[in-house]
Amino acid sequence: MAKGKGRILSIQSHVTYGYVGGKAAVFPLQCLGYDVDVVNTVNFSNHSGYARFGGSRASASELDQIFGLMEQNELLQQERLLTGYIPGAEATAAVTTFARKLRKQNPELIYLLDPVLGDSGKLYVAPEVVPIYRDALSLATIITPNWFEVEVLTEIKMTDPASLRQAIRKLHDTYHVPHVVISSIPLKPWLTELLPTHLRPPADSTDASFLACIASSRGDDASVYATCFPCLPGYFSGVGDLFSALVLAHFHDGVSHEESPLSRAASQAVSQTHAMLSLTHEAASALPEDERLVTDEELDAREPMRKIKRMRGRELRLIEGQDIIRGVRPIQYRRLEPWAGFWTK
Repeated sequence: MAKGKGRILSIQSHVTYGYVGGKAAVFPLQCLGYDVDVVNTVNFSNHSGYARFGGSRASASELDQIFGLMEQNELLQQERLLTGYIPGAEATAAVTTFARKLRKQNPELIYLLDPVLGDSGKLYVAPEVVPIYRDALSLATIITPNWFEVEVLTEIKMTDPASLRQAIRKLHDTYHVPHVVISSIPLKPWLTELLPTHLRPPADSTDASFLACIASSRGDDASVYATCFPCLPGYFSGVGDLFSALVLAHFHDGVSHEESPLSRAASQAVSQTHAMLSLTHEAASALPEDERLVTDEELDAREPMRKIKRMRGRELRLIEGQDIIRGVRPIQYRRLEPWAGFWTK
């Protein structure tokens, strides 16, 4: 009988149909050998990108009741904690209080906090949620914000090398986050020029056709790693949720002269997530034409099923791609390379 890797408590959203939130995270974690205990922060029919969706949101008191009963029943035996989307300030505060209790009870807890705040310059949550997340940062072992979320949390607009360093340093030094992974970074000309030559996209490509991932650790193993990878066309939901789960799953002690625990975890997560997206993109491209119509806000508003079919066709193919997660299917390993001189150049 195979030995499990331990137990994870996942606190994030749930949908009946599709793969976002916990639906994008739990199955991959189980494929990798973890027992996963689940607390749903919302229960929706499908994700909000479909335009039509509905369900319920867990209140702070409901979350507190679940956490309290788990404690009374001595069910808080998890070595790892994963938190994602939480609806509203009160519920976010309840999860933060609970995470603080777990951290106090187990200083060795590995806590990955995915601060789901927004993307592309737009907040998904109420503004009053932001300071609660800032307060929670010091509890985390790893955080996995996107570019916009880093700017919101640090209140630093990253527009050049100095501001990028300032933002990452603030996460480490002011908020005491040991490990930071910034995923799916749109390449801007100044960022491409900042990257070491061997980490840049091919010379004949455009910045817009590639994304970057940066991983940074503080303390004794202070280091920065990065990689670039092709950007697939189209919009896919649940990608950040899958990526964060994979970073947590692959984060283990032990280093080599080429990889740190964080860079190894981020490399595995980038590799498997990109392979899963490639599989999903191929499947979506093979659908009938009426299920892959291009985005048109006016037509989508007039014909809701037009957008719904498109969203349905772009759901992550987690079941078909489970061999990617299990490591059975060969994929390209997109290793994050050391970024020498990041803090000095």
